[in-house]
Amino acid sequence: MAKYSSALPNGLVALDAESRTPLYRQLYDSLRGAILSGQLAPGTRLQSTREMAVELGVSRNTVVNAYEQLLAEGYLDGQVGSGTYVSRALPEDLLNVKAVTRIAKRAGGKELGLSERGKAFAAFAPFVPRAPDRVRPFQPGIPALDTFPFDIWSKLAARHWRRPADSLLSYGEPQGHAPLRRAIASYLGLSRAVRCEPGQVVVVDGAQMAFDLIARVLLDPGDAVWLEEPCYPGARAALTAAGARPAHVPVDEEGIDVNAGAALAPGARLIYVTPSHQFPLGMTMSLPRRLALLDWASRAGAWVVEDDFDSEYRYEGRPLASLQGLDNDGRVVYVGTFSKVMFPSLRLGYLVAPPNLVDAFIAARAMSGRHSPSVEQAVLTDFIEEGYFGRHIRRMRTLYRERQAALVRALRREAGDLLEVEPSPAGIHLAAWLREGLDDREVSREALARGVEVRPMSAFYSGIPPRGGIELGYAAYNEEKLRRGAARLAEAIRACAGVRRVYGRRRAV
Repeated sequence: MAKYSSALPNGLVALDAESRTPLYRQLYDSLRGAILSGQLAPGTRLQSTREMAVELGVSRNTVVNAYEQLLAEGYLDGQVGSGTYVSRALPEDLLNVKAVTRIAKRAGGKELGLSERGKAFAAFAPFVPRAPDRVRPFQPGIPALDTFPFDIWSKLAARHWRRPADSLLSYGEPQGHAPLRRAIASYLGLSRAVRCEPGQVVVVDGAQMAFDLIARVLLDPGDAVWLEEPCYPGARAALTAAGARPAHVPVDEEGIDVNAGAALAPGARLIYVTPSHQFPLGMTMSLPRRLALLDWASRAGAWVVEDDFDSEYRYEGRPLASLQGLDNDGRVVYVGTFSKVMFPSLRLGYLVAPPNLVDAFIAARAMSGRHSPSVEQAVLTDFIEEGYFGRHIRRMRTLYRERQAALVRALRREAGDLLEVEPSPAGIHLAAWLREGLDDREVSREALARGVEVRPMSAFYSGIPPRGGIELGYAAYNEEKLRRGAARLAEAIRACAGVRRVYGRRRAV
């Protein structure tokens, strides 16, 4: 039986010359199936009809007919002078077919199910962050990319790539590049009063990997964990997906309520907190509350995870010492990241483990991806040791304070009667509160339609929040972008509230 096979695209086309099905239809079916399965992604450029005909050994008309059918049905887009592409706006029936392909296939009448942990991961799939096509005000967690010293960074990178050491091109240490670990330990000791040796530092691919490692090393399915209420969703997802039983412990103006936590889950195995700058509300855990938390953890034999995600940016008073620096019992695992200081795509972070946990964390790190990129670690080491890191933080601390003030002024001017916002002494985001009766999820959707990205405060709560609010990132945006963003956000809030501006005043519709 004669068959024509194509190495492009990706060996997906097989034509049978003896089949009763016309060759153009076979080609159509093959390409359509590849699009449905995702093997040909939206935006993929296909070969020209002439090139594909030559490769398949068929007439050009065969390919033209198949392409024309796919174009007519919306699977392909033809661009004059540019070529033929898989459509980015797929037909509605295609979306339905793609959804079906995600369902577990059946074999022998039985569904191929996920593991319990797989089901837990799948439950969080709707909340997995998607990379936006552009950075919009007020997307949180993004530093000032417009002011990062890329000229210095590129020179340091060129230094290593010009004559890279063999050690940087081979497999690296799972624990992390030793000079970088020394630099991190020194930096944390001076700036955060973290008590650690380089041997306690484990370099990871961002804080999210640290949370996943912590969950796998320290938790068994069914273990109770304290989570701040409200809480950072990434940490909550990692711990819950590991099978932990979350106890959502309320926070007040002093931080997590230790007495409430003890009542909710007296046998908790782990406690997750953001003591320097509670996420997302912004308060700082008081010293008495820190000591009470450490005392309870010591008596209960619980581990404490200190997420110090943006502690570099404090605008009032002296920088606060870490919770880890107060720990005399080796109960605290300290987590930090360079995403909020450098740029998120660097994907480098770290955890500081108590001495008796170091070996377990190194082994878990090795099984999760061997090691982080070695050259990037070496460049970052130079950036820290040669003083650029500290200089950059000092500049950003001044800049972010100015940008926060500009955002507060703009929001009060544009939406002062619908949105309550106060300056924060730390961090790179603000929590703002909506007028009673406004739905923060609706406001978030309306804002996105106007090119502004805000997170609804209800997304951080396990239940119903006491009040609707939104999270606003400001570090990545200059004053003009903050003003424009505030105006668009005000429009969105007014649309949700049924209020519109008239001649500088506001009135009900």
